[in-house]
Amino acid sequence: MRIGKLAARSGVSVRALRYYEEQGLLDANRSDSGQRHYPESAAERVQLIQTLYAAGLSSRTIAELLPCVEAKVGTPEARARLAAERNRIDAQIAALTRTRDRLDAVIAHSRSADSGCTWIADQDGAAEASHSATP
Repeated sequence: MRIGKLAARSGVSVRALRYYEEQGLLDANRSDSGQRHYPESAAERVQLIQTLYAAGLSSRTIAELLPCVEAKVGTPEARARLAAERNRIDAQIAALTRTRDRLDAVIAHSRSADSGCTWIADQDGAAEASHSATP
């Protein structure tokens, strides 16, 4: 399939596909006229790449791990690397959870009359916050 069809099928830009190829994450055959042609399996590979990027992995890490992930075979080194990435993600989740909890506390406090925040409804009925600074 050509690059435009792969982009549409996988939901990523043509530019992203070119970048993946440049990083060694995706392979394409070239026609005599230089057009990229991808196998049908490329859409699934692109989705996997997107998932790994969304998890915060770098293109270098993805390039190192992709063969093991796809083959479902790993070396002790690859398993250690995957475990390290999983631990990093767990730490991010914990940090985000703490941040969310802090925001929940701020939101709860801002509902108090003593918070210094005044809520004014606009013409459309939406609320607009007006924060007054009190010394």
